[in-house]
Formats: sequence, structure tokens, C-alpha cells
Amino acid sequence: MANLKEIRSRISSVSSTMQITQAMKMVSAAKLKKAQTTIVSMRPYTENLFSIITDILKSMPGYTSSLVGEKIHHPKRLLISVTSNRGLCGGFNSNIIKATKNYLHENKSLDIDLVTVGKKGNDVLSKTNKIVSDHSSLFENLDYESTTKIADKYITKFISGEYDKIDLLYNKFKNAATQIITIDTLLPYKISHSEKTGILNDYIYEPDKSKILQEIIPRGIKILFYKALRESFASEHGARMTAMHKATDNAAELAEQLKLTYNKARQASITNEILEIVGGAEALKK
Repeated sequence: MANLKEIRSRISSVSSTMQITQAMKMVSAAKLKKAQTTIVSMRPYTENLFSIITDILKSMPGYTSSLVGEKIHHPKRLLISVTSNRGLCGGFNSNIIKATKNYLHENKSLDIDLVTVGKKGNDVLSKTNKIVSDHSSLFENLDYESTTKIADKYITKFISGEYDKIDLLYNKFKNAATQIITIDTLLPYKISHSEKTGILNDYIYEPDKSKILQEIIPRGIKILFYKALRESFASEHGARMTAMHKATDNAAELAEQLKLTYNKARQASITNEILEIVGGAEALKK
């Protein structure tokens, strides 16, 4: 059995760790509330925007655009993998890294470039030698303006024909304990024929439908990219809060076990001292 000094040192160490994990949990909970409010308020706007785009496209069967529909030639594909800049968030980063490697393996016959958003993913995935760019700095000040500049860059590359498809891999926020690994096609934009929307034939458009689509499709793509980063940002804080909650509970349980061990060791030590005193007294009588 470990000596009392060693056990006291371990109890102190575990208690300090528990205070740190508890503080990190509270910080993540505060950040999660703000991030969750942002993403929840974005979803209706995003859904309605893409519903309008889909409605107009369905009413224009012959519409052609460099951003809509599959390309005939397939020069190269781009995958944007979104992780976080910090760890201590359970399997949040490792799940995306694993999904990214699986994506590359399943499409190994294709020429794929990789873009990372998040230092944790970049550190590991750089070993694949497929990373062409990293945008981890986006999370230092995540806003629509900064993400729009990045989205514009890849929209231009897609239009120029450098890439025939751009996919987005990220954690979609469901709740604090659950994040869903999601792959969205950023480009080309596809009409969802299964989506139940009303065809907007009864409306008069000013300007005409084509000019409206030229304006709102790029905007929709930028919103989709920004929303994915916001989803990932909220998921990160949810995952970290959950991980720190579990770590705090584990530390508390370990501290209780150590205290029990300490009390038993102390009791054994006192018992030994009493036995020694009694034994000494008995020896003196003889």
C-alpha cells in the first residue's frame, strides 16, 4: 500500500485537475450557448434561401450555369476538412480525421486536393501530402466576411475548371452530446428533386430569373460554407463541454477512491502504532 504522503499528493493532484476540468466545462458551456444561438438562427434563413433557389431552378429546366450541374470533364476534386484549433474535446477531431482518410481511400482513383480548416486536422493530415491550403486562422475571428473571401477563392477555382467537385466534411451540431459527421457538396449546386417545394410560376420576377440565380446561387454557396463552419464551431464547444463534464466526474470518483484508500492506510498505521505500544507495555511487565 502506498504511504500516506504519496496518497495525499495524489489527492491534491486529482483535486487540482478536477478544478481545471470544471472551469473548462463552464467556459465551453458559455461559448456553446452563444454558438448554438447563432447556428439555430441561421438554419431557417439557409433552408429558405435554398428552397427559393430550388424552386426557381425547377421552373427553368433549360437553365445552364457554371455552378449548377455535373461537369463533363473531371480534372480534380477538392475536399475541405473542418476540425478545430484546440483539443480536449473527445473524439471531435479524431472522427473527422478518420472520415477524411476514409474519403481519400474510397476515392483513391481520383485526383483529390485537400484543404484543412483547423490546426488539429492539419497537423495529422499533412502527412498525406495532399493539403494545398490551410485556413485554421478562420476560427480566430469567425465571421461571414472572412469566410466569404475563402469561399470566393474556391468558387473561382471551380468556375475556371480547376476542380469539378468540391466537398465539405464537418461535424454538424445536433446537441451538446451529439455531433453528426456530414459531407456536403459545396459545388456544383444540385437540385433536390425529392424536396417538396412549391414551383414559383405565379410570381413576377424583377430582374428576370436568370439574373436572380446569378446573384443568389453564389450567395447560397457562401452561406453553406459559413454555416458549416458555424456548425463545427458549436459542435466543438458541445464536445468539449461533454468531455470536460466526464473528466470532472471521473476525477471526483478517483478522488473519493483515493480518500478511502488514505483513510484505510491511516487507520492501519494507527492500529500498528497501538499494537507497538501495547507490545512494548507487555514487554516492560516481564
